[in-house]
Amino acid sequence: MGRMYTPGKGIASSSIPYKRTPPSWLKVTPQEVAEHIVKLARKGMYPSQIGVLLRDTAGIPQVKSVTGSKILRILKKNGIAPEIPEDLYNLIKKAVAVRKHLEKFRKDKDSKYRLILIESRIHRLARYYRKAKKLPANFKYTPASAATLVS
Repeated sequence: MGRMYTPGKGIASSSIPYKRTPPSWLKVTPQEVAEHIVKLARKGMYPSQIGVLLRDTAGIPQVKSVTGSKILRILKKNGIAPEIPEDLYNLIKKAVAVRKHLEKFRKDKDSKYRLILIESRIHRLARYYRKAKKLPANFKYTPASAATLVS
């Protein structure tokens, strides 16, 4: 089945290891990993950035296999989870950037069309998160307030 907003039809992606146990060569404790995650989150990093940093610098392939819970759950337990889910935040950030571009280049029809697509994805995702109770019921995306959400 094809993608909704891109011409691609592929299903290629990386897959996580079959074994759910941490690798034998990994010598860090779950408490150390959780402390490291909290420290990085307090610096302002998002869960996906924390995962990439732990993978590349600390050599922790999967946080869930080491700690038993995912990065976002660890952040929620410590009360420092982001108030807007990361994928929605990134879409809003992209929409703000495109809108800023359109203020400078008003005749850019392609960007105007892409902005409509981005904003429809934002509305769809916000509807899902409201239904799943991950966003407040009165959350509404408006372009005027989007810049304050992202900054």
